[in-house]
Amino acid sequence: MLNNVLEKKSIKSLRKKNNPGRNLLSPHHHLKKIYDLKKREILRRLEEFKELWVKGRDEEIFEELAFCIFTPQSKARVCCNAINRLKETGLLLRGSDKEIIDRINDVRFKNKKAAYLVKARNFFTKNRKICIKSIISQFKDIYECREWLVNNITGLGYKEASHFLRNIGFGEDVAILDRHILKNLKNLKVIHEIPEALSRAQYLDIEKRMAAFSKQVRIPLSHLDLVLWYKETGEILK
Repeated sequence: MLNNVLEKKSIKSLRKKNNPGRNLLSPHHHLKKIYDLKKREILRRLEEFKELWVKGRDEEIFEELAFCIFTPQSKARVCCNAINRLKETGLLLRGSDKEIIDRINDVRFKNKKAAYLVKARNFFTKNRKICIKSIISQFKDIYECREWLVNNITGLGYKEASHFLRNIGFGEDVAILDRHILKNLKNLKVIHEIPEALSRAQYLDIEKRMAAFSKQVRIPLSHLDLVLWYKETGEILK
């Protein structure tokens, strides 16, 4: 309890605006302060992602894919809750799109996303079982795997495919360029402006810029994503 109080005070002091007469923290220094404060939690979370791949069943890997299909223009916490409801009712692995729609009212574009989920589930079902790990394992590198996901799984763009790969333990070299991350990259002058839409070329270019920045500030790319996410939302989720 005391540690939680001290941590909240530390974060509050980091976020507090300085008076004009005081020396302002540079954005880079501010980022490092947050990283130092949350590094253990970040390491623990990333280890959980890796452990999911090593020990998790195919159904659990598919659960992360379904979560990432739900995330565009919806809050991560809302999507987590929606997936949990589908699991509890058995609809995640057996429900029709109509049945799923009734359980995900808080997810934006629920009709399309329910259809995407069912289509992905059918795609990875062999002999009435989810078979996804063997397919993911066949690729020579994470970039080839991401390209395949974007080209074959309806509802996944580069952001969602990167998010999925990070959540199953393969996030060291990919960036999840959502609105929170892009806003911070602009504030940190990594990019000049936030694109209205990200083409493949733009995504890969910004990803390279973010990777170079992570080396500059000595925060690994997968850690940097969670630092920026925490900075915006106040939690380290997934």
